[in-house]
Amino acid sequence: MAKWLITLGLVLVALGLLWPLLARLGLGHLPGDIRIERKGMFFYFPITTSILVSLVISLILWIFRR
Repeated sequence: MAKWLITLGLVLVALGLLWPLLARLGLGHLPGDIRIERKGMFFYFPITTSILVSLVISLILWIFRR
């Protein structure tokens, strides 16, 4: 369990450091992401980005388990 927590922490740190690069690539502003702007309100729900990130993580975990 401790190894998984350390790995998860390192992955989160790496994502935090790489976030500016990922934002420049368009991650977070893909077609299908819901973005509603109104006077005094802003709502953003990245559906497509969430699905893409989930698929990539699932693929990585599937590769490591084999």
